[in-house]
Amino acid sequence: MSLKRTSFLATLLFFSVGMCQAQTKDFFNKSDLMPIGSYYYPEQWPHEYWERDLKKMAEVGFDFTHFGEFAWAFIEPEEGKFDFKWIDEAIDLARSNGIKVIMCTSSPTPPAWLAEKHPEILMVNDMGITMQHGSRQQISWSSPVYRQYVSKMVGAVAKHFANDKRIWGWQLDNEPSHYGQYDYSPAAQISFRKWLKVKYTTIDNLNKTWGTAFWSLVYSNFDQVRIPNSKELIAQPNPSAVLDFKRFSNDEVNDFLAMQYKILRKYIAPEQWITTNLMPGEPPVDPTKITSLDFNSYTKYLVAGYDKGIGPQGFRIGSSTSIAFSNDLFRSINGITGVMELQPGQVNWGKFNPQPMPGVVRMWIWHAFAGGNKFVCNYRFKQPLIGGEQYHYGIIGPDGVTPSTSGLEYIKVIKELKGLKKLYNSNAQIPKEHAARLTALLYNPDNRWEEDNQPQSNQWSFEKHMMHYYNALKQLGAPVDVITEDKDFSKYPVMVAPSYQLLDADLVTRWTKYVEDGGHLVITTRTGQKNRNAKLWEMKFAEPIYKLIGGKISFYDLLPDTVFGTIKMSTRNYKWNNWADIITPDPGTEVWASYTNQYYAGSVAVMSRKLGKGTVTYVGPDTDDGSLEKAVLQKVYQRAGIVVRNLPEGVMLEWRDGFWVGVNYSPKPYTVPLSTKDKILIGTQILKPADVIVWQ
Repeated sequence: MSLKRTSFLATLLFFSVGMCQAQTKDFFNKSDLMPIGSYYYPEQWPHEYWERDLKKMAEVGFDFTHFGEFAWAFIEPEEGKFDFKWIDEAIDLARSNGIKVIMCTSSPTPPAWLAEKHPEILMVNDMGITMQHGSRQQISWSSPVYRQYVSKMVGAVAKHFANDKRIWGWQLDNEPSHYGQYDYSPAAQISFRKWLKVKYTTIDNLNKTWGTAFWSLVYSNFDQVRIPNSKELIAQPNPSAVLDFKRFSNDEVNDFLAMQYKILRKYIAPEQWITTNLMPGEPPVDPTKITSLDFNSYTKYLVAGYDKGIGPQGFRIGSSTSIAFSNDLFRSINGITGVMELQPGQVNWGKFNPQPMPGVVRMWIWHAFAGGNKFVCNYRFKQPLIGGEQYHYGIIGPDGVTPSTSGLEYIKVIKELKGLKKLYNSNAQIPKEHAARLTALLYNPDNRWEEDNQPQSNQWSFEKHMMHYYNALKQLGAPVDVITEDKDFSKYPVMVAPSYQLLDADLVTRWTKYVEDGGHLVITTRTGQKNRNAKLWEMKFAEPIYKLIGGKISFYDLLPDTVFGTIKMSTRNYKWNNWADIITPDPGTEVWASYTNQYYAGSVAVMSRKLGKGTVTYVGPDTDDGSLEKAVLQKVYQRAGIVVRNLPEGVMLEWRDGFWVGVNYSPKPYTVPLSTKDKILIGTQILKPADVIVWQ
């Protein structure tokens, strides 16, 4: 069996639309640091308010605004009849107040007349229910009819604003995701079959790759294949089919965005950039697979009842890893990113909607700055009086003139950033000690998609497992790039590959060379179990990595949520019950930790070996609190001679453009270690919860 099976379509997409990102130029002036903007919807407010509102936006200091993403019914009130007079007026008002404009395409909100005339454009959920007009994102990206109308609308917008100097950049759609749902419409069924034909060419290839001999699932032709939907099946669907459907769904939205990108690029000025705002927490649309734009930006809401944060008031602050991971993932895709939507305060759609901790909105903005974002935009400027988001904070309250509590925090940051610009030094170099800790966290959504489908334990979470390592890296003060396999490994002294379940011989070869050349590789539980199409190897369990790690995976264990396994590393004890690989080292491989209970007490949990100039460490268990994972990483850096910090959970210290930035998501104050040469620019050395320090 070959270890080198790869996705033809993934390769095709990379070379076709992916080259947009490969050739991305920096559209932003570095000395601007991080412009701040706010969404505004002229179509949602009386005409007589526009001048006052945009003047107010300029007065509080915003650099840019954002028009048109939900305005299709106003841009094309009747089929083929386009009206740009109103939005031209709004753009002129913005320009006269010194505010730049991000123009959007309105594809997430088709007008009522379109759904009425063509109900076939609507998506269908996994329960077989057709989504209807009355909200947003109710359409199928696969519908050729919908794409035809989107193309006409985007073409009209592009032609009207061709080379328009009032426009700073463009956003396609809005949060393209279907908000965690998948499309099972007739249009998606047809498009999925076409995708499979391109990938597999013949139905025999599909049958072989998917293993359809199991349960007599064998197909005679592609038209027999349906989207795998657990809601219409007695037992679990074919795992290879599920993985392919998730790949297809991501490719479908990428292709939909590429269609809009190509239309815009025919007309707009080269210096105008094109992006979309993706949601990092929505697995169906993975940012690393959106390769058709100039760069990807993200949406981030931390306080909505879903994130407990740290400590008794953490639900008002959010987790420190939330913005940090988004920064390190999106920036690493092609070097450019921005926050297109950042929570402006209390929201309306959460599990429950608490008031954020005073100061935390300001801290989020500074955290976005620390992560290298080129801009931050909040959603939205004015709290709406109508519609489904009436209780969603704006920068300005419902009276239209008074800043909200979090609006005042935005105003404060805008003033602080203006002061920081005067101190910007284009020749500033990253401190050597900080650069020496540069670490790659290797990520492929295929692993997440596959493990989400086959978790094997009600406690398993790929995302939580990955965050154990990411959080530990940040506590050790490591600057992190969350990278994909197409990136150069050699620039990173340390690389962590969490739960890399799907791989091939090429990746193992690259890992081996990386280590032999001096890199320090950490790979973790579940790694190497399957090939790229989610098929177990016809060999010993996870055998493709044995030579690399200097040992073998004897078996794995999973425990009930009320039972804990125990591990000893050095003099400290740890607990686990999510997943554990029981490993057997080869002679010469060093044992770092062992299991101390269950029937395999004494067996190895963590091992490490030297290989060439570097090291490779294998971590068998997944813990609940991440403490073992942190201890392993700390030892890897120590053995490599790399100096690390030891920050409390929730405190992050980052370097950007000559400035150090510290943020505190923890419940306790932290004294930032500064030298006598360091100069505090913002804040104090004692970093309080939900506060910021900036120094040079």
